[in-house]
Amino acid sequence: MLKEFNDEYPLYITRNLNTAKKWIKQETTEEADTIRYGLLAQSNGLRLIPEGIFVKNNINQEAWFLNETEDVRSSNHLEIPATEFDIQGLEIDYAIMAWDANLRYINGKFEYYKFKGTKWNHIKDTNEIERNYLINSYRVLLTRARRGMVIFVPEGDDEDATRPSEYYDGTYEYLKSIGITELN
Repeated sequence: MLKEFNDEYPLYITRNLNTAKKWIKQETTEEADTIRYGLLAQSNGLRLIPEGIFVKNNINQEAWFLNETEDVRSSNHLEIPATEFDIQGLEIDYAIMAWDANLRYINGKFEYYKFKGTKWNHIKDTNEIERNYLINSYRVLLTRARRGMVIFVPEGDDEDATRPSEYYDGTYEYLKSIGITELN
């Protein structure tokens, strides 16, 4: 079923941000002047910084959504991420959605975390409001692209206690297992 869906709406997953950027640029070459694409990330995706994704930057929404590709503030430049707050209620044609370790697939279910200070804190089952907020923020991000999307899940770094590969591997494998095509 997802394969048939992919013919109408390309949906891919990758561990390499440059691969995602290359695919988006190839996909949009013919319509470069009229198409909008951009980088999206959850507002508490604080451990995406080593990947060059700074979610705490304040974006100029007018420039992000309207300026030409050459403008580094433009969504099409693929440098400044929009969070769920920046893009809620708005859409772009194609998106790269960066997935951090705050929503991890572990042992057959999603686990919820918040990065604070220097470590991840587990959001307890009893904190339904915060858990629902996290799920909803990913839902917003995953539904902003009209024509196609690449989900970028970092490799992690086993030398960094805040980013071991195990925090990301389960999510990546889960998304592949439901039929999202790997982009290499």
